[in-house]
Amino acid sequence: MTQIIQQALALAALSENGGGKGTGLLIFIGIVLLLAAILIISNFHIVPQGWAFVIERLGKYSKTWDTGLHWKVPFITRVAKKINKMEQVADFPPQPVITKDNVRMQIDTVVFYQITDCRLYTYGHSTPMTAIENLTSTTLRNIIGELELDATLTSRDIINTKMRSILDEATDPWGIKVTRVELKNIIPPKEIQDAMEKQMKAERERREAILRAEGEKNSAILVAEGQKEAAILKAEAEKQSQILKAEALKEAKIREAEGEAEAIRQVQEATATGIKMINEANPGQAVIALKSFEAWEKIANGQSTKIIVPSDMQGLASLAAGIREAADKSTPIEK
Repeated sequence: MTQIIQQALALAALSENGGGKGTGLLIFIGIVLLLAAILIISNFHIVPQGWAFVIERLGKYSKTWDTGLHWKVPFITRVAKKINKMEQVADFPPQPVITKDNVRMQIDTVVFYQITDCRLYTYGHSTPMTAIENLTSTTLRNIIGELELDATLTSRDIINTKMRSILDEATDPWGIKVTRVELKNIIPPKEIQDAMEKQMKAERERREAILRAEGEKNSAILVAEGQKEAAILKAEAEKQSQILKAEALKEAKIREAEGEAEAIRQVQEATATGIKMINEANPGQAVIALKSFEAWEKIANGQSTKIIVPSDMQGLASLAAGIREAADKSTPIEK
């Protein structure tokens, strides 16, 4: 700006020497107005979205500009700091830490933070990010020093929560809000890594053996259950077969008994019918005697070794002789 004014004065002097006093004055006034316009325009500032400008007046904090168009008084106010109010990430290099069981390892952290108070961020600490890095390192050492190796490897969420709480409380006077802390990498020593790999391999082999044993057990159980089910079904089939056979035999015997009963009934009916017909025919003593002899003839032809002769056999013989004589007399004599 000073160089521009000096050049303007030099041009005005040349114009005055060469073309007259009035013309040089007009040129000088024009140059001064131009410089004033440039000065005024250059003091307009546009604050983009997500940013804020800290303004100082005569070296003292004045105010904070938010998003929009602003103008500052030249040579009196100045933009002290331009601050990004969006959430940011700070990735710190690995830090050496020692666990409770004296295992030395390297852990690098990632801190997510956001500036909430631009005045405190500008004047609260000269190097806030360096302070956050050192605070993160010391806090991490304190937390890991209370944990053993296995707990350190499996307690990332607990460590992240503790670190975020401690860092957020410590950075609050600096106008910084720590939103999240993550352990990016946990790097144990080489010998510890080898031991962990061997342990992991042994654990996988153990799980494989357990799964194989469980599979064989389940297979044996399924085979036994299948055999049991087959035996039950076979027994049920034999039972049903025996029941059906018994029912068939029962039905056959019932039918046979019914047939015999029917035969006996029909024989008795035939006998009764014969007796009835005999009674209706009113047979004489000769017919009865003849029938008796037929009966004795059948008995004599049988397999019996003893024959009991009734006491009235003589009367029956006399009766038979009379019947024969009657028959002879009734027969005509041929000539």
